[in-house]
Amino acid sequence: MKVIKTELDGVYIIEPRCFEDNRGWFSETYNQEKLQAEGINANFIQDNHSLSKEVHTLRGLHAQKAPYAQAKLVRCTRGKIIDVAVDFRKDSPNYLKWIKVELSAENKRQLFIPQGFLHGFLTLEENSEVQYKVDNVYNKDSEITIKYDDEHINISWEIASVILSEKDRNGISVKQFEEQ
Repeated sequence: MKVIKTELDGVYIIEPRCFEDNRGWFSETYNQEKLQAEGINANFIQDNHSLSKEVHTLRGLHAQKAPYAQAKLVRCTRGKIIDVAVDFRKDSPNYLKWIKVELSAENKRQLFIPQGFLHGFLTLEENSEVQYKVDNVYNKDSEITIKYDDEHINISWEIASVILSEKDRNGISVKQFEEQ
């Protein structure tokens, strides 16, 4: 398992080793001891799994306020996505900076996103499945949904139109969040 630091403190790309033979392949997708050795100390308590049927389905940008903030370990097990993490920690020198990483069933990469970050992804193939571990329970009252195209974040999604849920369509701007 290879752990790659990114330019955002606490965000890591994880490349599991894949062992192939004539039967197929095997990959260790999670190993707490190995990740802790690299400084990733999340205690995951729940696994989530989503299916997005259409290309250009966008989910996000989501987070939860403390004490329900969540770290996530995200992977795409079918299809292909662009996964995005946005530093949403007000006291961070990287506040509102973002990274995007292609995750796919083919490349088997994962993205570790620590607490305090917004998360979203865009599907690049039909029937894309995303699975992710979280280290805290879902709490509707602490949920944050920021517009995927917020001008203060300015993520380059590189497409003209997206498919959104009602919740994501009604997301608020960073400015509105800060004024709450």
